[in-house]
Amino acid sequence: MTGANRGIGHEVARQLAGHGHTVIVGARDQDKARSAAEGLSGDVHALTLDVSDPESVAAAAERVGGDPGSLDVLVNNAGIGSDFGVAGVDPDFEAIGRALDTNFFGAYRLTVALLPLLRRSDHPRVVNVSSGMGGIAEMGGWSPGYRVSKAALNAMTRILSTELADEGVLVNSACPGFVATDMGGPMGATKPVEDGASGIVWLATLADDGPTGGFFRDGRPVAF
Repeated sequence: MTGANRGIGHEVARQLAGHGHTVIVGARDQDKARSAAEGLSGDVHALTLDVSDPESVAAAAERVGGDPGSLDVLVNNAGIGSDFGVAGVDPDFEAIGRALDTNFFGAYRLTVALLPLLRRSDHPRVVNVSSGMGGIAEMGGWSPGYRVSKAALNAMTRILSTELADEGVLVNSACPGFVATDMGGPMGATKPVEDGASGIVWLATLADDGPTGGFFRDGRPVAF
């Protein structure tokens, strides 16, 4: 999974390892990835991965393809809030570009790069960690880069889930809620990280007859 060295990503990795999964902890910084992996119990491995860099994505896919050589679940968690509080009528287009590169293009690139490995699995799952800020039904003003990048991620979820339905690949989006992470805490979030992560883990461990193409928060559907 990506963005797994802290916050929600690290907690999702911890919970999945607790379920007996072999977990690959991805992070942009090699030392942080290694430290995060070493801080978890179970079969956990570190992976240096910057999803905003196509060469890094390709290198990571090659490494995972060699060892362990298979993949059951991809959790696209890496994300940035590069324009929180910026007005849509006065946009910072450079910040919007950074948000799209990581939150949307990064997740899209990695999913496509790892799709051959997912197709080898008997129970392939893709979970895109999104946000209610990217749901059109809940859409408001400000933070256009973050909002648009998450809305695009939700659209990618629907597109891929439709195209991969006959292959048994379940693709869903998850909104963890307003969680007290390094990103949400300074903005007043109080939801425990453990609770935010549990909905992601639920989607990562769906039964074969589980939903696909949906957007969920805490195991319940959210309007797109």
